[in-house]
Amino acid sequence: MLLAAGGGRRLGGRPKALLEHRGRPLVEHALRALRNGGCGPVHVVLGAAAETVRARADLSGCMVTVNAQWPEGMGSSLRAGLGALAGTGADAALVLLVDQPGIGARAVARVRSAYRSRLSLAAASYDGERGHPVLFGAERWADVAAGAVGDQGARTYLRAHRDAITLVECSDVAEAYDIDTAEDLTHLE
Repeated sequence: MLLAAGGGRRLGGRPKALLEHRGRPLVEHALRALRNGGCGPVHVVLGAAAETVRARADLSGCMVTVNAQWPEGMGSSLRAGLGALAGTGADAALVLLVDQPGIGARAVARVRSAYRSRLSLAAASYDGERGHPVLFGAERWADVAAGAVGDQGARTYLRAHRDAITLVECSDVAEAYDIDTAEDLTHLE
């Protein structure tokens, strides 16, 4: 699942999904990382400028959810995405953020390989620090969604369940920087 609903408040209101990287919208790079990392079906949660994202980006083959509550923060997008996956028969959701173009298919594949059961809980780690992507077994979705508020997303849930998390070192195959400010735009090509 790709969370791509943010409005880019610290970027002057430029939706992150539409930022250009290597000539294409950032959302396409993240979707490719998920697909090439072995995830499918791929689900994307849009919010800010959702219709423009649909018009400019190739979202073919994706399930799309539009989160009307996107201004509330990442938590609302995580809830919307997990809610859309409920009842699909999916055993887990691997969650990637659109604003982390340094995380590619190899990191996605590593975290995906940590899946063991519908109770799985795994996250990429970078030099021992937990980061993204994060994998939630389906039996955890209701509790994750219940605690997903504001910009915290699943942070509170992950702290409370830190002993259950399988950390998957990815610093040798990915960089976990975010595109949050104008200075961060230097990471884009």
